Amino acid sequence: MITAAQMRAARALLGIDQRTLADLAGVSLPTIQRMEASQGNVRGVVESLTRVVEALDLAGIELIGENASSHARGRGVRLKSPVETTRS
Repeated sequence: MITAAQMRAARALLGIDQRTLADLAGVSLPTIQRMEASQGNVRGVVESLTRVVEALDLAGIELIGENASSHARGRGVRLKSPVETTRS
């Protein structure tokens, strides 16, 4: 659904800290901290995760899944797969 890296990037784009995201989502600060400390996909209580995703959406963040296209307007960033380069 959302990765820890996406959560951190979303906060950075919004210019908010973990406490602000917790307030916007109606969850505790330790919940956000645990979610962001996850490896890969965020794990936790589904209701809490849903609240965070909804709060990010309301704040203007579009979460883009792996290999999904974005049809929304606005600026953003996307993490692409690393490309191997060869040096001569």
